[in-house]
Amino acid sequence: MIVKKPKVFITRKLPVKIETRMMELFDTTLNEADVLLSEDQLIEVFKKYEIIVPSIADKITTKVLEKASENLKLIANFGAGIDHIDLEAAKSKNIIVTNSPGLLADDTADLIMSLLLALPRRLYEGSKLVAAGNWNGWSPTKMLGKRIYGKRLGIIGLGRIGQAVAKRAKVFGLAIHYHSRNQLPTNIEDLYEATYWNSLDEMIKRMDIISVNCPLTKETKGLMSEKRLRLMTPDAYIINTSRSEIIDEKALFDLLKNNKIAGAGLDVFRRQENGNSKLLEAPNTILIPHLGSATIEGRIEMGEKVIVNIKTFIDGHNPPNRII
Repeated sequence: MIVKKPKVFITRKLPVKIETRMMELFDTTLNEADVLLSEDQLIEVFKKYEIIVPSIADKITTKVLEKASENLKLIANFGAGIDHIDLEAAKSKNIIVTNSPGLLADDTADLIMSLLLALPRRLYEGSKLVAAGNWNGWSPTKMLGKRIYGKRLGIIGLGRIGQAVAKRAKVFGLAIHYHSRNQLPTNIEDLYEATYWNSLDEMIKRMDIISVNCPLTKETKGLMSEKRLRLMTPDAYIINTSRSEIIDEKALFDLLKNNKIAGAGLDVFRRQENGNSKLLEAPNTILIPHLGSATIEGRIEMGEKVIVNIKTFIDGHNPPNRII
């Protein structure tokens, strides 16, 4: 248990309300420049502080943790995902790791629905057409999209976010299908009129829209492989708001360019050295900068959960969102 005000370092800028509260409660240092820290910079930070508040963009590697101060007792992650932290290395140093889960289902589901509506109706394409000055007026046969009512939505991972998507999509008249590691109880399936597929391959073959909502694990890395992507029909769309590593992006690019898949909406994707993605060249593809949790309300709630984890820890109790 830490008795005095602990030395806390926040790796990225957080909502002002959260930063101010942390400065009231703890001996807090901010990353005023709000730039992603290199591995060497993180090593220096981990040598000096008792509590670190990283974001999901920070790579907390074995090397960083091996050189951490013996006084470092807690990594209070700002975000639900913890795949950027070497948990085994943290455990070997007796460092507690917490996260801030369960807050972003509605925000992410809203974003998924935005992509789900925009792709079939070609909203992004239309916006670019107008912005470029290439729209010459209405035509009966130009920029025709597809209606979503009556289409089949296949959700990969019917957890909190997946269920929030199912709730919204059902109202829009989509038929809900899903694949998860385990089939959900009948009462939940009945709520969304959801059809469970034990075989992901069989589900993919029959869906009009695929939404990837599973977490990144050893099992899900590369889950949407080239072989699986090729199972999609040429009229089908794919949406990914989870992690880029789940989809084979090279295969996705080739299939989009050759009109083997109708479109893709990606909130997560791999970036090249210049910061861009080759997928920008693919037709009917919407790339957005990881906006799944990007609401003021959501980020404040995440920060409040981080504060609770830290405060509980320094009071000598087990943090409510402890991972290890």
